[in-house]
Amino acid sequence: MLKAPENFIDPAGARTVFAEARRGRRDFLRGALAGAASAAGAARAQTPADGEPQILQLPAHSTGLGKPVASDGYGKPSLHEANVQRRPSPGLTQTPQASVSFAPLQSLFGIVTPSGLHFERHHQGWWDIDPAQHRLMVNGSDDKLLKRPMVFTLDELMRLPSVSRFHFIECGANTGMEWGNVAVPTVQYTHGMLSCSEFTGVPLRTLLELCGVDFKRARFVLGEGADGSGMTRTLPMALVESGEVLVAYGQNGEMLRPENGYPLRLVVPGVQGVSWIKYLRRIEVGDQPWGTKDEAIHYIDLLPDGTHRQYSSTQECKSVVTTPSGGQVLLQKGFHSISGLAWSGRGAVQRVDVSVDGGRQWRQARLQTPVLSKCLTRFSLDWVWDGQPALIQSRATDSTGHVQPGYRALRAARGTRSIYHNNAIQTWWVQESGEVRNVQLA
Repeated sequence: MLKAPENFIDPAGARTVFAEARRGRRDFLRGALAGAASAAGAARAQTPADGEPQILQLPAHSTGLGKPVASDGYGKPSLHEANVQRRPSPGLTQTPQASVSFAPLQSLFGIVTPSGLHFERHHQGWWDIDPAQHRLMVNGSDDKLLKRPMVFTLDELMRLPSVSRFHFIECGANTGMEWGNVAVPTVQYTHGMLSCSEFTGVPLRTLLELCGVDFKRARFVLGEGADGSGMTRTLPMALVESGEVLVAYGQNGEMLRPENGYPLRLVVPGVQGVSWIKYLRRIEVGDQPWGTKDEAIHYIDLLPDGTHRQYSSTQECKSVVTTPSGGQVLLQKGFHSISGLAWSGRGAVQRVDVSVDGGRQWRQARLQTPVLSKCLTRFSLDWVWDGQPALIQSRATDSTGHVQPGYRALRAARGTRSIYHNNAIQTWWVQESGEVRNVQLA
């Protein structure tokens, strides 16, 4: 197995690889055009005695009557895409009510995750709550922090001016199974506790202003969910004052799905998903953190000396190649487009570099627009596979200058016994057979 080299760029080598990729793409396009011309010529040359060309043999859907409009009431994917679905991890949790399902990152395009494929993490199962009966209470730990405690109905919230923004949400435990060694085979399981949506709602700051909050004294807020786990999380008021935190009811142009927190949830851009409280029923304003069970003993970082680091909820700069990735197979040598996702909880993705030789040489990838703050960014890179083994990696840099670390650097700072906030560089090993496996370099 190749050992992880020091990260450096060989300019001459990089130029050579880039030139090969450009030639490979041109050759691929020329080959495709030539193949199409050859097929067309063969069809024209075919005599009636040979039978009708296959391309002219019209299938039933070109000659018959299709299904009626809106026959299913709500649109569904093609039956031929039935394998694209969220998948639970057997054995990860003891009960399905307190478990997780992983988004199929390898099968998605662009940056938006369809609502029906959005990853799930539940602590006590999900509920389909009657929106007419649901209420959101805003109160303070004392009357000096909040002048007017209020209770809002969903209708009252939806009558307020709303905003819509694209943001990623990532579970703090995403990639957590890989801390010590390779544990799972595919990108769906290594990085699939990640999704990105357009969320619609009311800025939490707006609600606090209606309630007469004293922003100088009130330094923290507590979000509380209505499910049986009693999920509560502390947020610093600085996040709320920025206007980024939303009380959301909409996702991807429709109401939230029940498994995603219907009818209300918090949206806390850049912060681990456990703080995005689902089934939101209460906001409390205070002057110090609450130290609830899910922030005092859970979702904390175990450091090498045995100490626990708390309130480390920002999701650091991270990226992953989704195609090709573990479990996939390259069927042919030649031109391929490497594609993946990058994100940062501290701002926008500024750059992504890709290596096909385990980090010896890096090439800058293309960032597809839009490139938004605290949102997934799609990147791609041309690559000509020569049929030899390859070690594919991606390395993101965000707008603060933070560079995604390798496992060696991350383990030196954090050890190997942690669960949360693993943003190490991922490696995919393309074998001579074309099969792709998950590996880690020393």
